[in-house]
Amino acid sequence: MSAFEQIDLNNIQDLAGARQAIVALFNLIEDQQATIRQLQVENQQLRDENNRLKGEQGKPVLKPNKPLAPAPAHDHSSEAERRRPRAWRKEPKRDRIIINRDEILTVDPASLPADAEFKLSIRWNF
Repeated sequence: MSAFEQIDLNNIQDLAGARQAIVALFNLIEDQQATIRQLQVENQQLRDENNRLKGEQGKPVLKPNKPLAPAPAHDHSSEAERRRPRAWRKEPKRDRIIINRDEILTVDPASLPADAEFKLSIRWNF
């Protein structure tokens, strides 16, 4: 016998009878909602299994959003404040290059252009 068959609408004449009928209806609705939820879950599982057997992908598992962990307290609010970059400047190579020999080169004057000039000795200072 269902809950609807237990409620006789003709016999509801007083407040107590109405309350009993309303409580019975709410219980019936609650049972039906639980059944619907259970059937929805089972239906989705069967759809996923069917798709898996067809070679398709099932419904993806989505993880709930988690709030970000609070940032640890630092002395500085940003990396730019923690680290002051130095201005770039080119370093000389003189202290790293060691001159260990002098070589004198001779050039045939006929192979030089007409406006070439003779300079005494050029010593490169590295």
